Amino acid sequence: MEPRLPKTDLVIFDCDGVLVDSEELSCRCLAEAMVEAGIEMSTDRALELFLGRSTTALVAYCRSVGKPLPSTFLTELALQVRETFRSQLKPIAGIAAVLAELQLPYCVASSSDLDRVRFSLELTGLASSFGPRLYTAQMVEHGKPAPDLFLYAASAMGADPRRTLVIEDSVSGVTAAKAAGMKVWGFVGGAHYRLADGSALLKQAGADRIFAAMTDFWNEG
Repeated sequence: MEPRLPKTDLVIFDCDGVLVDSEELSCRCLAEAMVEAGIEMSTDRALELFLGRSTTALVAYCRSVGKPLPSTFLTELALQVRETFRSQLKPIAGIAAVLAELQLPYCVASSSDLDRVRFSLELTGLASSFGPRLYTAQMVEHGKPAPDLFLYAASAMGADPRRTLVIEDSVSGVTAAKAAGMKVWGFVGGAHYRLADGSALLKQAGADRIFAAMTDFWNEG
């Protein structure tokens, strides 16, 4: 019997922290780069401030603290993140099996730029599962926590937001999904939640369900 999700026509997956275990790696790179640029930052603080957010939020933060980023910062950061990913990035355990069993349309909607999403999925062997169904914050005016990206993805996939399920690991992503009128499950199985109570954070943001292992994906409760 095929696993099914009630009243769902589309599943939207965030990428970082849901498909690939990247959040801790990328925020560590970010914190190190910010310190080099003279901006006080730690990996934990970077996770708190920028988890699930686009580079627009990063640039705005640095301006707000009177430390605008050097013109080469984002390019150099992207290169460092790629090098780190090449040696350390892994898919979230069990996600390949979930995608293989999913019998309805699904796609990616990520705050990362399109090149990084493609790179991450190719590196972890997940690219063929999604093909061109990749949507990023670059494609909309306002990124998460605004609902724009999820609404854009649902429209592109021809789905009703009210019958769309989002899988998210960040407060900004959960907030965006709820603002879009979608059901959202909070995933807390990424390495970045080893020492933080992700369940409480995502539940407070409005997640309809919390789960910590992809093997529990079908055990809706």
